[in-house]
Amino acid sequence: MKKLLLSTAMLAATALPSFAQGYTPDPNATPGGMITVTYKDDVATLDPAIGYDWQNWSMIKSLFDGLMDYVPGTTELRPGLAESYDVSEDGTVFTFKLRSGVTFHNGREMTAEDVKYSLDRVTNPETQSPGAGFFASIAGFDEISSGEADSLSGVEVIDPLTVKITLSRPDATFLHVAALNFASVVPKEAIEEWGTDFGKHPVGTGAFKLGEWTIGQRLVFEKNADYWRDGVPYLDGVTFEVGQEPIVALLRLQQGEVDVPGDGIPPAKFQEVMGDPAQASRVVEGGQLHTGYITLNVGMEPLDQLPVREAINMAINKERITQIINGRAVPATQPLPPSMPGYTEGYEGYAFDVDGAKAKLAEAGLEDGFTTELYVMNTDPNPRIAQAIQQDLKAIGVDVEIRSLAQANVIEAGGAGQAPMIWSGGMAWIADFPDASNFYGPILGCAGAGEGGWNWSKFCDESIDTMATEADSFTDPSAPERLEMWSEVYQKVMEQAPWVPVFNEQRYTMKSERMGGEDALYVDPVSIPVNYDYVFVTE
Repeated sequence: MKKLLLSTAMLAATALPSFAQGYTPDPNATPGGMITVTYKDDVATLDPAIGYDWQNWSMIKSLFDGLMDYVPGTTELRPGLAESYDVSEDGTVFTFKLRSGVTFHNGREMTAEDVKYSLDRVTNPETQSPGAGFFASIAGFDEISSGEADSLSGVEVIDPLTVKITLSRPDATFLHVAALNFASVVPKEAIEEWGTDFGKHPVGTGAFKLGEWTIGQRLVFEKNADYWRDGVPYLDGVTFEVGQEPIVALLRLQQGEVDVPGDGIPPAKFQEVMGDPAQASRVVEGGQLHTGYITLNVGMEPLDQLPVREAINMAINKERITQIINGRAVPATQPLPPSMPGYTEGYEGYAFDVDGAKAKLAEAGLEDGFTTELYVMNTDPNPRIAQAIQQDLKAIGVDVEIRSLAQANVIEAGGAGQAPMIWSGGMAWIADFPDASNFYGPILGCAGAGEGGWNWSKFCDESIDTMATEADSFTDPSAPERLEMWSEVYQKVMEQAPWVPVFNEQRYTMKSERMGGEDALYVDPVSIPVNYDYVFVTE
């Protein structure tokens, strides 16, 4: 992964770095054509304020834009709807100059009022956005979160093409936050027309627009002929077929009927695919800032007891679980993946120790064990991993009932706090941006523990939250003191064991022979599984 880009000197600049502005699309790209992508499960929503799983993330990214964006295939920031920006010396005031002539899919021109409306909407508790906490550094966030205000005082419209955002403190991650799907600009009139159904009738400024959505069958994206970036997208459209078993999708790809199996290579077929040179040549491998983990709901008995959570951590045989996915991962000891700045080298976490786990249960007065539930996404290999977890916990006297459900149902149960334990596979955390803070706020911080949030353990420690806020109150995201502080944050989290970090996974995307575009677009760190705006077909 690329290292963090924004030094203090860059933050003081009035425009983005020239290397980020100079991305040149593939000169060999051929415009036209449709591609087919398959998924087992249907998509829950295409509302950028709500959608937060790997399946809809890249779809939303192709329908909407935010103030900032990334160079395709990288984590390098570049301009989005903001043509340029200016930052005050103390790092608390960002003034964005918007591009003129950008239109929504409904034909109306986008203005600074839309930016303000979108940020107000995503932070309003009524929206129940799992990403609201990302915007906590904007002045007025506390007031809108508590219901004392209905808009962010820190977001001001200066003129139709200028918006000023004032922070309550310096925030080393803010430009990355401005590139998140949650910061996408949406038209107020479309939200008012569709209400909570906006996610089924999305209107953005993105490279594609929704042409058709037949629930349980397909979604069809059509090229936005009026897209503000010159030359892209190349494709005329993308058909997402849902209800496709991954094994069937792979067979259809081999027969030339599918271009990208969205659920990846079925684990049972991985060795076969990689052992065939013809098929292996169509596989793109890439690193990712990823951690797969088990959440332990600290608000449910007996998981509210620390010794019980420690016991579960000690009972899981992580090495064995990595073999279920053909060794495509390394065992994890902490929430951060090894390639993330702030990762604690040498931290051993909880060792696999069955006898020690039994002793911890006895300490909690549960020497005879207990019964609980483990929620899991129903796409292979996740049910098999859940069975391995079930067997490991059985060895210490814990009986686990597996609830294997569609991704959207697992996410809903987690957000509502109804699931005692969740195996996050298929939904496991892949960084929204390359900074240690991204593994805390939405999935371990107090802001993510509310109704609908992504903090499924419902863990909230105000003192750790305060330390996390201090860690982000730097103007230089790569300051050694800041990274040391983040290391301490995650060690303190692990002391309370709201998670079992299981493994850090590599990413593999398979594509048809006719797919074109550089490999990085197929393992794009912020568009999973594919950056649809820049790939093309060669026939």
